[in-house]
Amino acid sequence: MIAGRSRAKALGIALLFVGPNLIGFLVFTSLPVVAAFLLAFTRWDLISPPEYCGLANLQDLIVDDKFWYYLYNTTFLMLGVPLSMFGSMFLAIILARNLPGMWAYRTAFFLPSITAGVGTFILWQWIYSPDFGLANWLIREMGDGMNGVLALAHLPWRVGWEGPRWLQDPAWAKPALIIMGLWGGIGGTNMILYLAALRNIPPELYEAADIDGAGSWARFRNITWPMLTPTTFFIFIMGIIGGFQGGFAMAHVMTLGGPDGSTTTISYYIYQCAYQWYEMGYAAAIALALFVIVLIATLINWKVGERHVHYE
Repeated sequence: MIAGRSRAKALGIALLFVGPNLIGFLVFTSLPVVAAFLLAFTRWDLISPPEYCGLANLQDLIVDDKFWYYLYNTTFLMLGVPLSMFGSMFLAIILARNLPGMWAYRTAFFLPSITAGVGTFILWQWIYSPDFGLANWLIREMGDGMNGVLALAHLPWRVGWEGPRWLQDPAWAKPALIIMGLWGGIGGTNMILYLAALRNIPPELYEAADIDGAGSWARFRNITWPMLTPTTFFIFIMGIIGGFQGGFAMAHVMTLGGPDGSTTTISYYIYQCAYQWYEMGYAAAIALALFVIVLIATLINWKVGERHVHYE
């Protein structure tokens, strides 16, 4: 009897602590998800009552060329995920060394990841300006420097390097956004995760490799990389999920989805359908399709990637 009361008291205390988070999850996550799922089968313009339309939204989605093009944009922008991962790992290996003042370098590389998103986007808008931006200025300076070298060598050739119209050119807009993402992502959370993983590698493994005469590449291939595979697997899974869901903020601030829709992602398309064109039912159908795509991609990554993960 006393034991039962103790368990009930413990359960009540646990619910007291868990309750606020549970209520927040139900109100702000579960209910919106259920509502979005139901709205995917309706026509609703936010003014008149929702009208049930069955699978009409999903049928329209299948033949919607914009949806498939924006899905391609989203996937293309996700090319930055593996580049950011390998950059973070390389940077973490360098910064993991116990040298004086290394903490300052770690802080400097991590700072871009905590800067305000809108401020960063506006800064990169200036960098990518075709007329007075830093990127094209550097390209022109490199061209002038190359001409100087050619003149000193008494060679007749001259180069005229002009940078592209980054955010105004459909061919360059997506690569420009990928470069910006690498600047903010390589030294961010992924670097911290790799640093933590490197600290957990037993030093005895490296000592044994030194005794065997293993070089730097052999140590990385046979010790560092296998021990980092769980962290790499986690980062890749989260990067794919975030990649499918991301792209809204930078598209909304920097390009408004242009030029010619070349930077419009699925998340930005959902925003356009819902709050610009007031097609809430269709926007919910796109969100449902995105959920299915993310689920399938995650399951595939889990099935394939788990085979290559080294567990201690």
